[in-house]
Amino acid sequence: MLHVADQLAFDRAMVTQPVWNRFNTAADALDLADNVLLHAGPAFASPDLITVPILNSACVAAVWQGLARDFDQAEAMILKGEIELKPAQDHDVVTPLAAVVSADMPLHTIYDAWRGQQRVFTPINAGSRPAMRLGLRSEAVLDHIRWLNTRFLDVLDKGLAEGIALVPLAVTGLMGGDDCHGRTPVATNALIAELKDRTIGGIDDEDALAFMASSPSLFLNLWMAATKCMMKLAEGVESASFVTAAGGNGRDVGIQISGLPGQWFTIAADPPKGKFVVDLPQDRALGAIGDSAVVEAFALGAMAIELSPEQKKGLGAFLPDNARTRSTGLSVGTHPYFRTLDIRLGTTARGAVAEGSGPVIGLGILDKLGEAGRLGGGIYDMPVTPFSAAMDALER
Repeated sequence: MLHVADQLAFDRAMVTQPVWNRFNTAADALDLADNVLLHAGPAFASPDLITVPILNSACVAAVWQGLARDFDQAEAMILKGEIELKPAQDHDVVTPLAAVVSADMPLHTIYDAWRGQQRVFTPINAGSRPAMRLGLRSEAVLDHIRWLNTRFLDVLDKGLAEGIALVPLAVTGLMGGDDCHGRTPVATNALIAELKDRTIGGIDDEDALAFMASSPSLFLNLWMAATKCMMKLAEGVESASFVTAAGGNGRDVGIQISGLPGQWFTIAADPPKGKFVVDLPQDRALGAIGDSAVVEAFALGAMAIELSPEQKKGLGAFLPDNARTRSTGLSVGTHPYFRTLDIRLGTTARGAVAEGSGPVIGLGILDKLGEAGRLGGGIYDMPVTPFSAAMDALER
């Protein structure tokens, strides 16, 4: 039987309508200092422990922000602590894989339209071009970030109008074969159609249109933020073990729970298991990385892989034998918008301890040396350890 505190936390999360309604910078919305950069997952214990892909992206972000003249100077400043790296989710931001957020970077703002008291932020998805999320230190990534945050930002801003509700787009995606994490083309197409329809005179930037057409993951960052917005509404329920944060930084992976807001429970991050698309040895794989794990903690993504035949075809061989039972054993209940799909949402630490395992998470596999970018895609089977630690702390 579901613990009453977990039910209350879940109910608070479900009574939420995440809407993307504007852009903000972290400096304006969160008063983020110029010399602070935000990364996925829990904190690094010291600058020398920052994983190479995140360090690479931090160097790109530092140059974009104007903190350093070049990547080498940026790295020296980071390692000296002159530029600080902090967990994005501790600042109501979610960021994919190795992508890093700086103070002046334009961020999608997602707010709870039903109560209006919660906002979560996320960078613009870099699509299929040289992307910061891949953890590469290059001028091509820097040039693409400049384009995203100027010309493409203008295109998005003109099509936003009064705001776009994100749960209906997610439902459209799930009904069409998305899993809302590793696969999002149906929801992305629905999002692009909304933007085109809302843009007065239509979108006339041919480069932006080509980018949209070639980038099936444009919806993902928005959905990560929508998921995090719902999770945030569940924070602070006494005795509740409902998971409100999940992510990895390549070195450690961790969670937070409702009853102990702001406290990470972590374990060393093993690499996801999957097939490489490049000719490199398996030991080049970085440990689990990215704030997109919030989607699986919400019970979509790989936890809802049965809704996505294409995703299951690619990753099914790497799922644990009990993956399907976890989709019900770890989850909490239904959301009004998702009832037609017959899926249950949410994760609790109590449920994970009872099952003896955490959620299965679909993740991109990055090169730990920061040279080859994405090596492939795979499944990270999250151990029960951080959930057990969370329950021990909650009971104390």
